[in-house]
Amino acid sequence: MKHASRNSPSLSQLLATLLPLALLMFLGGSRKAQAAPGIRVIDITAQRFSFAPSQITLKKGETVKLRLTSQDVTHGFFSRPLKVDEDVEADEAKEITLTPQTAGTYTIICDHFCGANHGNMNMTIVVE
Repeated sequence: MKHASRNSPSLSQLLATLLPLALLMFLGGSRKAQAAPGIRVIDITAQRFSFAPSQITLKKGETVKLRLTSQDVTHGFFSRPLKVDEDVEADEAKEITLTPQTAGTYTIICDHFCGANHGNMNMTIVVE
């Protein structure tokens, strides 16, 4: 029977090193962004020349994640009062964390030229 040399790590040393790494990988899961527990996620799809849904209602002070996708070309998602300014590439997703502080009705516009009816592409966010 051969004995491990003094420079070789023992089984317990290997386990002590690898087990925490394996746990981190398992518990860490994928790197895909996920909302924290209790945070509402709202999916918004941009497509020439509309957003779906065309209106959402949020509560003042409530933190939400807006998950933006585009089905065709690059679209903008812009509102100065809500401090939102994102470009959404075709077939990609972007997530925005938003906590509106003031009640009101806000218009989101596409600020990335996407075609002939680009100027009519908007949606409404109502904050109660």
